Amino acid sequence: MNAITFYIVFLVAAQVVTMLHMLYLRRNHSTILAWFMVILLFPFPAFILYFIFGNRKIRQKSKKKALILHGQYQTQSALNPIETLLESHSISPVTMHNDIQLCFEGMEAYTLLMREILNAKESIWISTFIFRNDSTTKIILEALTRKASQGVDIKLLIDAAGSYLLYLWQRPLQALRNAGGKAVFFMPILRDPFKNYINLRNHRKIYLFDGHIVLAGGMNIAEEYLGPNPMKKRWIDMMFRMEGEAVFSYVEIFAADFEYATEKKILIKKRLTQGVEQNAVQVVPSGPDMANDALYETLLSAIHSAVQKIWIVSPYFVPDETILKALMIAKHKGIDVKLIAPRTSNWISDLGRSSYMREAEASGIEIFLYNGNMLHTKAILFDDYAVMLGSVNIDNRSLFLNYEVVSFVYSERVIVRMEEWMENLLTHSTKGIKKGSVKRVILENFMRIFSPQL
Repeated sequence: MNAITFYIVFLVAAQVVTMLHMLYLRRNHSTILAWFMVILLFPFPAFILYFIFGNRKIRQKSKKKALILHGQYQTQSALNPIETLLESHSISPVTMHNDIQLCFEGMEAYTLLMREILNAKESIWISTFIFRNDSTTKIILEALTRKASQGVDIKLLIDAAGSYLLYLWQRPLQALRNAGGKAVFFMPILRDPFKNYINLRNHRKIYLFDGHIVLAGGMNIAEEYLGPNPMKKRWIDMMFRMEGEAVFSYVEIFAADFEYATEKKILIKKRLTQGVEQNAVQVVPSGPDMANDALYETLLSAIHSAVQKIWIVSPYFVPDETILKALMIAKHKGIDVKLIAPRTSNWISDLGRSSYMREAEASGIEIFLYNGNMLHTKAILFDDYAVMLGSVNIDNRSLFLNYEVVSFVYSERVIVRMEEWMENLLTHSTKGIKKGSVKRVILENFMRIFSPQL
């Protein structure tokens, strides 16, 4: 068999095997077409990559168990389209008594984080996608090490891919470990990468203190997100502090992730903690450990149910066709649909998003590109009844591949504050996207082939 014949046989076999596998998993047509095209163009590497990256839900019994939140409170609020759908997916019900503090600035977020670390008496549990080895994280690690030496239960869960440099050189974590703290990596990429589903990353940001206070949002632990001093190119992001009934859902999510990473059971202390304020919150995890796509379905439902506005802030906008079409239909119904995104993020994401932005803009959706530093905040405002805050981008990776978590907040005070903040972003943004050359548009449209993995 000569080389050409072997190439043709391999190409056909790879496409048939991949197609059968995708059909067996009931993949959507766009994903099937995307992988088919990639294998057609790059058959040898793409065939291997598909079976590393192609799985979305974890099915093996030996892998991470399905995440089921039990909550502590059975409360009932006036159901809206979001609550109704989430309840049907057995997501923990809305909790009514939560204190929420919004933080939009890196120095303030750092102060907030360090204050909670210093005040913690029993436990500090941290889950983050990125944990850099920089001047800011050195201070944080020193504070955690002191707490560990005082007998505080320190658990640090870091994604191995998001923090690959720290994963490859773990010496900065040694003092914390020597003091009794636990620092582990989620799905380590060098330990049986095929078995560890290296494409399914833990993108959740959960910072828990004594089991009753949580900091969450989009900020990772790195100086570009937060720090004690001003930084010229610090990213624009947000963190929120929450105390109250909803925090227990974050405790359950962290415990499930940490148990998977360490294969050791965590004893969760149930605390009957209620916030002073009356902020209604519903915590929603998503990812390979969820039995279905509750968050994705909820976003679609909320878009179709909106009657006034849908304002989206997302650093990465590579929606699937269904989400994009839903937003376009909402605009055609007369709803105020706005997307606020960074002027530039990284060249791959910028290429990947552009064709979707052009299509959205052609339908009347208003596109605003923020002119300041990198905009990393993830938030969606639905009319005047809900705002989504958390780690989820509007792209296939966040919605279908990564482990994520968001909170839907049904509180007038929080919604008004988020709307004011978004309006401020608009004043520092340029409306519309620059017309692209023929070559640029062709390249942007070509990138749609890879959109399921962006």
